[in-house]
Amino acid sequence: MNATATRAGLARGGIELRQLYTNGPDLIGQFLTPAIALAVLFLLRGRMYGDSGLSVAELAVPGLLGSIIAFNGMYALLNVLVLDREDGTLLRAKAVPRGMTGYFVGKIVASAGSVIVQVVVVLGVGMVIIGGSSLSGPGAVVTFVWVVALGLLAVLPFGAILGSVLDTRTAFLLTMPLMGLIAISGIFYPITALPGWLQAVGQSFPMYWLGLGMRSALLPEEAAAIEIGQSWRHLETAAVLGVWAVVGLMIAPVVLRRMARHESGSSMAERRDKAMQRAF
Repeated sequence: MNATATRAGLARGGIELRQLYTNGPDLIGQFLTPAIALAVLFLLRGRMYGDSGLSVAELAVPGLLGSIIAFNGMYALLNVLVLDREDGTLLRAKAVPRGMTGYFVGKIVASAGSVIVQVVVVLGVGMVIIGGSSLSGPGAVVTFVWVVALGLLAVLPFGAILGSVLDTRTAFLLTMPLMGLIAISGIFYPITALPGWLQAVGQSFPMYWLGLGMRSALLPEEAAAIEIGQSWRHLETAAVLGVWAVVGLMIAPVVLRRMARHESGSSMAERRDKAMQRAF
């Protein structure tokens, strides 16, 4: 990878992050859904889950963080690739020497950075208004960091893959199955309350393991009693997220190179015409 293009990409990512957090509508888009989720959990803070000693809200905050990493980590890159393909931004980047390298580095930095900021802000607010979550000790901090990092590695490549092959309409339709996946991944309610076959489906995807990893970092050790096997299963978490990361990192460069090769003025015009036809 060309060092100059990489530096340009890092600078581009920093500029995009700065623009994101100094623009009102973008800030609303970033934090509206987490704010609504936190408000609902605040109302549930007095409802206890069994004899765990924790409220439903306290159990759900780490899951909310896991869903932010999984859902926003993928969609941050997916959406920007779809839009930049349709408005010609990607084609202009292709016209610049090493422009594609700088473009992709910048988008990865901006996408990962925005997710990390969301996670930190939501965690801080959740600790204040709901409680129950804390990074108590170096071990918890280390777990939090590696789960966030490995989780982003697991989902960002698939955002790039899907953003390279989908258009605006199909990208929007993808939201519904992802919302269904949130429902069966133990994000807002322990997965052990679901039928066994749904537990198996939920455990096949990164979202469940991100929620589990966040709970292991933020909740007391005794909270593991409500998890599958009454354990935080760190090895399994690292293994599943690692497999998704390896597969994604193997496939994404191939798909991105193929997409870049086929990017042209005629293909962009064709996509724009289809979008206009759908609009009218």
